[in-house]
Amino acid sequence: MNILGKRYLYFAISLIIIIPGLVILGVKAAQNNLPLSIDFTGGSMLEVSIEGAATPQPADIHQLVAEMGTKDVKVQSTESGDFLIRSSFIDETTRDQIISAMQEEFGAAITILRFDSVGPSIGKQVTSNATIAVGVAALAILLYITIAFRRVQHAFRYGLCAIIAMIHDVAIVFSLVAIGSLLLGWEMDALFLTALLTVIGFSVQDKIVVFDRIRENTNLLRRLKFETLVNHSIVQTLQRSINTQLMTVEFLLFALALFGGVTLREFAVILLVGLLSGTYSSIFIASPILVVWENKEWRTWFRRKPQAV
Repeated sequence: MNILGKRYLYFAISLIIIIPGLVILGVKAAQNNLPLSIDFTGGSMLEVSIEGAATPQPADIHQLVAEMGTKDVKVQSTESGDFLIRSSFIDETTRDQIISAMQEEFGAAITILRFDSVGPSIGKQVTSNATIAVGVAALAILLYITIAFRRVQHAFRYGLCAIIAMIHDVAIVFSLVAIGSLLLGWEMDALFLTALLTVIGFSVQDKIVVFDRIRENTNLLRRLKFETLVNHSIVQTLQRSINTQLMTVEFLLFALALFGGVTLREFAVILLVGLLSGTYSSIFIASPILVVWENKEWRTWFRRKPQAV
């Protein structure tokens, strides 16, 4: 299997997935409308159960709550028939006023299932801590791989390629959420951050497995060209990577995405795609970048090909 022979095709596939999502995020950022939940921006989330002869639609609840002066209102229905109301920060008095107005408007019994509020200062702290956590993780990964592969020539490259592939996986996750926010109303919340950090950890772990096989074969197959050696190492770890991914993680997350309910579906889908991206990038991104670096292929990227005589 000549996996590395089509490395630029794999790069192109990743760009086709990543670029649209990042463009969407860029446009939303320019409009000051990033899909951030109350965990990051601060605000309140009210989950209610409405029991009456006629169940209102999310649009009806949105209009009622917005008319009461509450800002940034978003209403989502769950599979069980309940409603999630997200808005700017409200206190318990305002919450009770909203419940009373809904009872009067819809003539139904309303039960509060959950009410959570996060202040803007806490939201900023969560964002800051998340950024620091990702930065520290990237630095630790780079140092660890460089030290662990110190007996291999250009050990620093292995660490940097792992970081580049990790950024690829993070970009895939952000692109997925951006597209989901446009089509399904997804938001980045605390569960999104949990999924993102999990994807980062899994991504690096899988890349170390592939790189470690390259390191072993560097001593055993010294006469082979580096590209052939890397391709051989990928093939050796291919079955392990795919089987481990499918049998232990993806099937479980797929079931969770189908049957876990609306509150866990977004989290499960992000993990499902993110971990799949981690395996993909270990085989088709990290190792090919290592070969591109070794061959210094950027020297010929913009040269004209010789014309046939």
